[in-house]
Amino acid sequence: MKTPNTEGPARTQAFIGAGLVLVSCLSVQASAALASTLFDRLGAPAVAGLRQLCAALVLMALVRPRIRGHTRQDWVGMVIYGAAMAAMNVAYYCTVGRLPLGVAATLLFLGPFVVAVASARAWREALLPTVGLAGVVLVTEPGGTDAWAGIAFGLLSALALACYTLFAQRVGRASSGLEGLAVSVCISAILLLPFSLPAAPSVNGYDWGLVVVSGIVGVALAFTLDFQAVKMAGAKVVATLFSLDPVMGALIGALALAECLSGPVLVGMGLIVSAGAVATWRAESLPAPPMPTSTDRP
Repeated sequence: MKTPNTEGPARTQAFIGAGLVLVSCLSVQASAALASTLFDRLGAPAVAGLRQLCAALVLMALVRPRIRGHTRQDWVGMVIYGAAMAAMNVAYYCTVGRLPLGVAATLLFLGPFVVAVASARAWREALLPTVGLAGVVLVTEPGGTDAWAGIAFGLLSALALACYTLFAQRVGRASSGLEGLAVSVCISAILLLPFSLPAAPSVNGYDWGLVVVSGIVGVALAFTLDFQAVKMAGAKVVATLFSLDPVMGALIGALALAECLSGPVLVGMGLIVSAGAVATWRAESLPAPPMPTSTDRP
């Protein structure tokens, strides 16, 4: 019997996943630039908590996930996924408040970069993240005057994003549709209530508009796109494609925040995009993750 050729569907899913990640990266960086205008008055942790709360309300209203019926293992995955979201948002916003947006996004990429390197099965696959790392070094321009606190927060956001990437796949396989994502975002919002609740009385009408838009675009939309991309293309491919975050951050920083792009930064952006594009093309040799169905639930 002739074995069915699955290369075409795998490649198609990889390209669709790449498109979803592209829109997600744009959403995250644009919302970060928008929310950064509130940091001076409210503080980065409070802004992160408020936008997460808005996103949780939107997703809970649209998805209406069930609370009962999940196994203990399902809850462990969703709690860790939600905790990773909370830590990533707070740490990343603290980084953006201290470093240029492009540099902050580059430090964030170190998390999924480690995921891509750790999952490499041969030296040819490990070469792509290595090219991406070279781009990261150029974009970061080590040896500058960046604050050590910003770098520390950036590394923490990278660690959280690595956990986020891995548990997005685990939660996606354990739940149907966006149910697991909605519950995880709600858990994340609850964990950030100590930051968001005290700041809420200080938020005026215009600020609430910024928070709501940032939460919908940067969390509800972006995380939904990430979630679907991981389910379609797998954590390894999406982790490498998160290399687009530094590019988006540098571009939006230049356009919206008047941050200059030097020659080495442009070269680094080119290396990062190239590594992500090649990783997507080579995804045809990787098995596509199984899509969850109603029978996957207990």
